[in-house]
Amino acid sequence: MVAIYGFLSTYEGLIYFLLILGGIFLGRWLWRTWKTWRRAIYSLEREISQRRFARALASNLFWVALILGEFVVASFIVPSMPPSAFIPTPTANLLVTPTGTISVEMAATLGARPTPQAADFGEGCIPGEKIVDSPAPGQELSGIVELVGTVDIPQFGFYKFEVSPAGAENWSTIFAGRDVIRDDVLGRIDTGELTPGDYSLRLVLTDSLGEALPPCVIPIRVVGQE
Repeated sequence: MVAIYGFLSTYEGLIYFLLILGGIFLGRWLWRTWKTWRRAIYSLEREISQRRFARALASNLFWVALILGEFVVASFIVPSMPPSAFIPTPTANLLVTPTGTISVEMAATLGARPTPQAADFGEGCIPGEKIVDSPAPGQELSGIVELVGTVDIPQFGFYKFEVSPAGAENWSTIFAGRDVIRDDVLGRIDTGELTPGDYSLRLVLTDSLGEALPPCVIPIRVVGQE
């Protein structure tokens, strides 16, 4: 079920586009069958037309249920789910036998983790339009952290925050909003739901036409609470 939710959220724009196309055809079908039913004169003709109209109506109601379901999942269910539900945890294979050894110095080198380099702004961020002012790029986070910044673009639709392990493209939505906000709290992230480590946090804005703009991405590091 989590995989389905993730698919519906990731391809939200494409799904809406396909549903709208299907709705156009279904609407025309319903209109034609209704006119045929209204113009029918003979009883047999009216009965056949009524059945066709009933099938067209049922198909349109099913279409409405699909588009409402996509809206509820993408706008309410997915943002309310913890990010850890979408981030896979690797499972160690205890049956694998080591084939060699390495020196202590090499092990220390391999185990070293690069520290994210802080920058004035994150990748793709634009001051005054889409920017995360806090946390700063490379900042270490713990507990519940407020996400402060600005979302203000022409034909604004909505925005959402997504998080993914550093270097991966496994994004999961952690917060969404539909209001224009300037230099204020955009949302919150509960780092307790994440395994300590390096992550990428991105702010995605979508305009009123349903087109997603290039995201504002900043690196963060989640540390366990002491």
